[in-house]
Amino acid sequence: MKLVALPALTDNYIWLLHDGEQALVVDPGEPQPVRTALNELGLRLAAILVTHHHADHTGGVAALAKETGAAVHLPAHELIPVDGHRHAEGATVAILGLPWQVLEVPGHTRGHIAWYGAEVGGTPLLFCGDTLFSAGCGRLFEGTAQQMHASVSRLAALPEPTRVCCAHEYTLSNLAFARAVEPQNLERDRYEALCRHRRAQGEPTLPSSIGLERAVNPFLRCGEVAVRDAVIRHAGLPADADQVALFAALRRWKDEFR
Repeated sequence: MKLVALPALTDNYIWLLHDGEQALVVDPGEPQPVRTALNELGLRLAAILVTHHHADHTGGVAALAKETGAAVHLPAHELIPVDGHRHAEGATVAILGLPWQVLEVPGHTRGHIAWYGAEVGGTPLLFCGDTLFSAGCGRLFEGTAQQMHASVSRLAALPEPTRVCCAHEYTLSNLAFARAVEPQNLERDRYEALCRHRRAQGEPTLPSSIGLERAVNPFLRCGEVAVRDAVIRHAGLPADADQVALFAALRRWKDEFR
């Protein structure tokens, strides 16, 4: 199995996974990058996986499904006007001969899901849409801070080698914020240098890994003393603020960060 990040729109990635003959794609916000990749690699599109309803993740679904006959797999609780199989928490779906577990991870949207579990090269994959980004997390467009905190905490509990396939190239801007929150994090400094090199070479910074995100992502590190103290100082929270209050304040700080 080979994993490919297809750049799309302004800063999206459409993830393509293939075995040399058949492929699946995740969150095709536009159809053309997928058409081009299928043609260049000589692949048949077997399945389309969707994490949530936003147009930059669904804009190419209907056209690709019509053109290729690919099966469409959708979140059960999102309003997406496309025919397909709807999946809720706990479902396990076999796609390309691999088992995928559906995780409900609300926060960015109310019905957001992630696709997890198929191992490629012995390492699990996580297609997390806009819930978890490298060094960041999604904005709270529909859900609550409590929901998003629970969702990213759930993803952070996955095995450390898990490859985190986020849907946007936000890594460098997220790392700039992470530096403001936790300036003494040397692991983040090393990761930022690597990401800058990758972008200078025209390469994606992704996928990341769960182990790396635990080390550099402030939204997974609200329990760390340095992060906790920084958020309390910035937001004027009481010293005994709980994890959800810290997370909510951290997300507001990121929303305002320039």
